[in-house]
Amino acid sequence: MAESFAERLRRHRVAADLSLRELAKRVNYSKGYLSKVERGLRPSNETLARLCDAALDAGGELIAAARAVRSGTAEMSMLDRRQVLTAGSVLGLSLVGGPRPTVDERVLTGMRTSFEHLRTLGAQTSPAVVLQPLVAHVRTIHALARENPDPTRSDLLLLAGRMAEYTGWMSQEAGDDRAALWWTRHAAELARAGGDQEIAGYGLVRQAGLALYRHDPVSTIDLARQAQETGRPSTRTLAMAARREAQGHALAGDRSEYERAVDRAAALMGSATADTRAYPVLGTTAPEPVELARGWSLCDLGRAAESAAVLDRAVALLPAASRRSRARFGVRRSLAHALSGELDQSCVTLTEVLDDVAHVDSATVRMDLRELARVLSRWRGHGPVREVLPDVTRLLHQH
Repeated sequence: MAESFAERLRRHRVAADLSLRELAKRVNYSKGYLSKVERGLRPSNETLARLCDAALDAGGELIAAARAVRSGTAEMSMLDRRQVLTAGSVLGLSLVGGPRPTVDERVLTGMRTSFEHLRTLGAQTSPAVVLQPLVAHVRTIHALARENPDPTRSDLLLLAGRMAEYTGWMSQEAGDDRAALWWTRHAAELARAGGDQEIAGYGLVRQAGLALYRHDPVSTIDLARQAQETGRPSTRTLAMAARREAQGHALAGDRSEYERAVDRAAALMGSATADTRAYPVLGTTAPEPVELARGWSLCDLGRAAESAAVLDRAVALLPAASRRSRARFGVRRSLAHALSGELDQSCVTLTEVLDDVAHVDSATVRMDLRELARVLSRWRGHGPVREVLPDVTRLLHQH
């Protein structure tokens, strides 16, 4: 019979020659709680498993054991045509009435500018504000592509592909993973029709991101590796794929593979050149994206103090207008401080981004916020925690 999580935890603790009291001090949990977990009287959680794995140098075994207990997440399925119609997202319809519209460079530039405005808005507010306009823009541009000859047709399809990819991201932020997957795949179809092979690889990077938020390290790693082998990706896309692969290895608790992938991502990102093409750049525009991912991953590896130190530096570089990024990495930064026992600093850094969290209304940010609330609630009698917890609870319940 396979060992239970409790048995594995005890075996690694004994092998490390640590008492329960000493281990409890290292992971910032009470001795009584750890005793119940080790005796199988209380279930573990993945956060505790990651902290214990790092403290006991268990090589990811405790992380894998906790994940097995939680059981696998069901595979996402792509939306079928009927679901898309129901959602009002049908694409590629012919324009209704009037003569065939002629698109010149000024019109195309205006459409790109409109998309950039929506992306700027999406960085600062709820996805609900931008999703409907995005869907309408993709539909219109796709229809215009059907009504215009090349090279205008290809330019329109490339723009529609970029907009569809961003629509997938906003769908994920709204908590609709099935729609996110559909839009991501459709973006690749549109861009390929316009002659762009770059998005095929980046689409796999986006799918790896969906798997990451499902806490599925195997799919995250597999999709990220496929992205590095599909077509002829640019250096920047290779960097983004290696970055996502590193996060997958961290989620799996494999520190050595994580370090190899994140170092590769940093080297590739350092040598990447700016995308000067006429349609919008793919993916994040946040400064130091690899460092942000490094801080994120160290938290998943149970190395909370290291994670907090990296995120302290990287989050400080995020501009005030990048509310979505500030909320995402700011909450993870506060979580890392809390897990390392720095409760006061966790509350200070959380207070700095609560307004951003409220504005961007992100399903992915709320995942970390719920975990942070659970961690902080263990010290609800601590003054700063007592002050900030009601705001966190309000944000979670408000959604």
